[in-house]
Amino acid sequence: MGFGYPGSLYFRNTPTVVNAHLSKYVYWDGRLPASDLPTLVRDHISEANFMNADGRLVLERLRQVPEYQQQFEDIFGGDPSYGRTLEVLTAFLKSLTSQNVPLDNYLKGDENALTEDAKAGLALFKGKANCIQCHYGPMLSDGGFHSLGVPENQDIFKEPERHITFRRFFKVFGVSEYANLREDWGRYAVTKEDEDKGKFRTPTLREVAKTPPYMHNGMLATLDEVIEFYNQGGGAHPNKDPLLKPLGLTEEEKQQLKAFLESLSGDNFSIKTPRIPGYQKRTLGQN
Repeated sequence: MGFGYPGSLYFRNTPTVVNAHLSKYVYWDGRLPASDLPTLVRDHISEANFMNADGRLVLERLRQVPEYQQQFEDIFGGDPSYGRTLEVLTAFLKSLTSQNVPLDNYLKGDENALTEDAKAGLALFKGKANCIQCHYGPMLSDGGFHSLGVPENQDIFKEPERHITFRRFFKVFGVSEYANLREDWGRYAVTKEDEDKGKFRTPTLREVAKTPPYMHNGMLATLDEVIEFYNQGGGAHPNKDPLLKPLGLTEEEKQQLKAFLESLSGDNFSIKTPRIPGYQKRTLGQN
């Protein structure tokens, strides 16, 4: 779960940014297409419950750092601008792509890329567990929206700042019931269609072993809990997807399925925390 302005936990789980540029939508409710990453970046900078930053102020701060000023000059041949700032952050996001993934190597012909348990898990994924009905294609996601009956995170409504964030979000999106709402209606906030209440985007399974907790509100802490949730046929919700049914997996099959899910993660990313350069006063006339 991510922290946002003013320092409180958000009411939704933070999705991974790895491979985000390859998805169909971003955000759990799919309110932005992944093809428009600059708008996603801008949204995270300016949205009141994320960074709550004025783009004009961000730009002035960049201009007060000579090293940043020089980097923009080297790359663009000119001063920092808000558009260029969004562009370079988008370029960084696009660089975050999974590499050396065991499943990919297996599908390319390397029979040793998957363990025997993972191979059995793949068979379950496509067969008895039937995960493939929603998790398929290069991103292992149908790009659609489904209600699974995930339990609500009641802590959201017990912690005032989180509850305020929750209410503000739905008010801004025009949900008239925002004041008394005690359920995250997900996709409904975007479409205002009753059948979309409680529906959330099917996430990619790439890097899934490295991105706990799980589900839109982080209510499932481990892959074991996720597998058991689906094994039980999901939870309860009026709009629950009829595809969800009890699976009857044995303990051995659960572990095999887990082994397969663990094979969907690639090499670890090595991103060195950069040194943050200091501000300097600008010469009069350069502002």
